[in-house]
Amino acid sequence: MIGEVRNQELLESATTYVYEKTPQGDLNAHFFFPPNFDYSTQQRPVIVFFHGGVWDISAPTQFIPHCHHFASRGMIAVTAEYRTKAKFDGGPEEAIMDTKTVISFLRYHAAKIGADPNRIVACGAAAGAHAALCATLHPHENTEFPSPKPQALILFGPITDTGPKGVGSALFSTPKEAKSTSPYAKLPQKELPPCLIFHGTADRVVPVQSSIRFSKRYARKRNKCELMTFQNAGHTFFNYNSDERNYGLTLNAADNFLVKLGYLEPDPLAGEFQ
Repeated sequence: MIGEVRNQELLESATTYVYEKTPQGDLNAHFFFPPNFDYSTQQRPVIVFFHGGVWDISAPTQFIPHCHHFASRGMIAVTAEYRTKAKFDGGPEEAIMDTKTVISFLRYHAAKIGADPNRIVACGAAAGAHAALCATLHPHENTEFPSPKPQALILFGPITDTGPKGVGSALFSTPKEAKSTSPYAKLPQKELPPCLIFHGTADRVVPVQSSIRFSKRYARKRNKCELMTFQNAGHTFFNYNSDERNYGLTLNAADNFLVKLGYLEPDPLAGEFQ
């Protein structure tokens, strides 16, 4: 109960929409808009965050500090729920499906919320990063809805391999499903969105070696993939309430990544944590 009350407090400044109704319950996307934003006359890039938790807990508040930062920088920032075991009795397959739905939802309703459908950045931690990668790498088969493929990726300790030697294979409905949906197995591909990965070298949940292997494979066929490793950092090193310095370093790097893509103007305050 204490955690639920705290989550509600953190989301008080958000505008919340139900993006999907499922048999297990409604799924919410929490929006943070830029100051003095007029959706009727402006189109802003969108950054959408998918929390971690290894498909167990639901933690859409994980990236609220990031949402506040990027909304203040002029983007529409979103943190989205997806079906997890504890709250929705969901698993990896449902997480992948929901993540694709969120991005399609943002693109479909772009005109109503003042979003630029051609500048959507998907961000995720661990399982959330896995789902964002699946939205990027899986073929888009449901042509009734806009593509769920984002234009850029920012990933924190991502689960990139769910094959037999990867992470979380046993949580899928079948080993075959785990292997076939694994992002690593979907590479190499051409014309992938630019990708930035952060990973701690002391991560005991997702080994850093998996991101080293994945980033090299992603970068084939002239794709851009940058990996930043953090020495002696664990799985949650980038969270604001875990390590403020590493939070600042990763936030500045992500901000600079988006400046280089032309999604943001240079930040005059950048470098505070460097």
